[in-house]
Amino acid sequence: MKCPHCGHEMPDEYLLCDKCGEEIQIVPDFEPEIENSITETLSTLVFSQEEPDGENAGTEDGSAGGEEKRSRKPQVILALVILFLAAFISYALYAYHIHTVDYQINKAVAYAERGAYSEAIACLETAYSDHPEEARILFLEADYYYLQQMDNYALSALMKIIDTKTVPRYADEDVEEAYGKIVTIYANQKEYGLIKDLLLACENERIVSMYQSYLAMEPEFSYVEGSYAEVIPLKLSSNTAGTIYYTMDGSKPDKNSQIYTSPLFLETGEYTISAFFVNDYGIESDIVTKTYVINLAVPNAPVVELYSGEYTEATMIAVEPAEGCKTFYTTDESEPTADSVPYTGPIPMPLGKTLFKFVNISSEGIASEVTTRTFTLRLRGAVPPETAVTYLVNRLVETGYLDDATGKNPRQSGVLSYQFSSVLRVGEEDYYTINEYYDDGTGLLSRTDKVFLVQVYTGAAAQLGYDEAGEFMANLL
Repeated sequence: MKCPHCGHEMPDEYLLCDKCGEEIQIVPDFEPEIENSITETLSTLVFSQEEPDGENAGTEDGSAGGEEKRSRKPQVILALVILFLAAFISYALYAYHIHTVDYQINKAVAYAERGAYSEAIACLETAYSDHPEEARILFLEADYYYLQQMDNYALSALMKIIDTKTVPRYADEDVEEAYGKIVTIYANQKEYGLIKDLLLACENERIVSMYQSYLAMEPEFSYVEGSYAEVIPLKLSSNTAGTIYYTMDGSKPDKNSQIYTSPLFLETGEYTISAFFVNDYGIESDIVTKTYVINLAVPNAPVVELYSGEYTEATMIAVEPAEGCKTFYTTDESEPTADSVPYTGPIPMPLGKTLFKFVNISSEGIASEVTTRTFTLRLRGAVPPETAVTYLVNRLVETGYLDDATGKNPRQSGVLSYQFSSVLRVGEEDYYTINEYYDDGTGLLSRTDKVFLVQVYTGAAAQLGYDEAGEFMANLL
């Protein structure tokens, strides 16, 4: 096809000349029947208008020629009418063609390829006025504005697609695509607050879930507010990645408040917890506040059978069990907690002066008051514990259990050692309990299953055992 303006050869589908830039006015072809009719009529008209040589050729008196001319007038009129109709139909087809959506879009694309975005957008505006149901017109318009860095105009075009008041409504896939483009533009502008507002106003849950990382919803509490008769591990959670800030005294939290990292264990008392969430884009949620009242029964303090005082023979310290509680104790003057030594049965009273602290802790984690006892055990005339250990080692060498006093033995490559533990009442006599440890040469001691005894007054060595009734007994070496 040649350009009618400059004569440049170009492909048939071009709407603009790529040389002179002029628009190619395309007039659609006539229907074959109309074109043939016009051609035949015009041929007849031309033939009928041809005059034979001479003024009255073919007639004797010239009268026949006049009649023949009169008979050709209707044919001329008919030919003119057909020409008019053909021109009208041609114009109508052309007018219809230039207002089709494909024509205007193709024309806009052709302008855009030359960088003439203003002309391209003008074509799209014309197409949109005639075909407002075509979302692709608005997408192209938004793209051309975006390429010119005219983001607000691009957003305006896209907003028409997501507007729920638009009639007719656009297809769901077009709406989703429009939301995606709007979010991209806002994200490039770092207008995360506008993204949040956009999504909060969106009624399509699928679209909201697609971009929930831009939202900052209020933190969710794992327990509804109210009164509880147990310790509750309160968990705070958010809809996406970010940070939760909170307070527990009812004050307003800010970014200097405590950061939530693990469950908040609420024990006896009243708690007013306020929290808000900040996502990775710096968007803050509203503050949410909930109040909890924890009413728990505090367990009774441990009941220790022995009173504080001085004792002169081996004595066991027993604590009465408390229903629904576990008992823990310390001997280093620290306060007992659930991480302290658990009480599992009567404890041999240590030599010398010792401060015991006992506490009961319920299954809900509530601690009782602490029971304190101070015991002093003095064994007058007793062999010192260090001497008792020496007596034991010597006896083990005598029996062949050890090769020598260094702890070497015929059964193992390492060495055995012995340490004083406590004073134990066995039958009617008091004994030192001495634990055995094994060193494999690495310097690490591991306790064996043997416990030896040394009579506190005579120094006689024995091994701890149990009788049929499960009572302690001393098996002399």
